[in-house]
Amino acid sequence: MDKRLLDILVCPVTKGKLIKHNDELWSRQAALAFPIRDGIPVMLEEEARTLSNEEISELDK
Repeated sequence: MDKRLLDILVCPVTKGKLIKHNDELWSRQAALAFPIRDGIPVMLEEEARTLSNEEISELDK
């Protein structure tokens, strides 16, 4: 994923920063992981999965 695209994308729920992690974009504020399919971020809340407490803790490192 292009860094310029990541710089302008925000969480559709909180409008906060997203962090690329493997094939997902993580929103710490919303505790959601949005999938990236075929290089295209799927920014729909209903397509996102909930981050576990362990994954959220990983963001704090």
